[in-house]
Parts: sequence; structure tokens; C-alpha cells
Amino acid sequence: MANHKSAKKRARQTIKRTERNRHTRSRVKSAVKSARSALAEGDTAETATALRTAEGVLRRAASKGAIPKKRASRSISRLAKSQNRLASS
Repeated sequence: MANHKSAKKRARQTIKRTERNRHTRSRVKSAVKSARSALAEGDTAETATALRTAEGVLRRAASKGAIPKKRASRSISRLAKSQNRLASS
């Protein structure tokens, strides 16, 4: 446990930040999961809306620093590629 006043404050801030990031990452996982399930069903309209939602959540999480920016870009790219494959077939 922290002994100095500044160390106690840093510990409090870390707890808050961890909680915030956990919530954001959970939202990301849920959005990506719903986009992948829509892709699996093959419904193009539902896939488009789920992908748009997932993209927004991923970009927001990356801008807040909850996940790395390149990971967000990679996930968005892979989802978009899957959607395009579904649309072309």
C-alpha cells in the first residue's frame, strides 16, 4: 500500500482509470461480437449497422487510449473486409 500522499493519489487514479478502461474494452468486445454474429447470419443490412456501431466504438476506445490505435484499425479493417466479402457473394 502507498505511504506518501502523492502515491495514494496515484493509486486512486489508477483504480479509476482501470475501471474506465475495463468498461470501454467490454463495450468494444460486445460491439465486435455483435458485428461478427451479424456477418455469420449473412444479413447485409444488419451487418452494415452493426459494423458502423463497432467502428465507432473501436475508434472511440482507441482515441481514449483504452486499446492501441493500430489494433482498432486492424479490427475495423478485418470487419470491413468480411463485410465486403459477404456483399460480393
